[in-house]
Amino acid sequence: MQRDPNLVRLSHDHQSALVLAKRARELAAAEDPERRALWAEIQARFADELEPHFQLEERGLLPALRVAGHQALVEQTLAEHTELRGLIVSDAPDAPARFGDALQAHIRFEERTLFETAQQVLEPAVLNELGMLHEAAARPACPTTARKGSAPGAPR
Repeated sequence: MQRDPNLVRLSHDHQSALVLAKRARELAAAEDPERRALWAEIQARFADELEPHFQLEERGLLPALRVAGHQALVEQTLAEHTELRGLIVSDAPDAPARFGDALQAHIRFEERTLFETAQQVLEPAVLNELGMLHEAAARPACPTTARKGSAPGAPR
């Protein structure tokens, strides 16, 4: 699938998410103490990587698709985001496996249906806005303090 350049970053997010889904499904075979630690690591990665991805979609892509008349796709995406958010905080023994399966299915849906529809129906200017939104979210909040020696009082 040829991806619109403005959707490439969202699509690339899915690569690490697929690894996370696989690791979650593999937890069923892990020993109990190890399992808890691995599940906590997956939960942390969800918060750091997937939650921001979901928020970008919910603030940019989904409203644009809603305006373009694709309400059913928007509702499915939101329902899957809600399901994944519920599974990631669950303590149920089967939660990691269910989360992994649901995440893999969600990524497949987004890649094959949601993103394909977006690049077919959204105007280039709208896609460009989405790309800029993702780019802005990827930048550090305060780039001047991220450079060595640029913080107040730091040696120069």
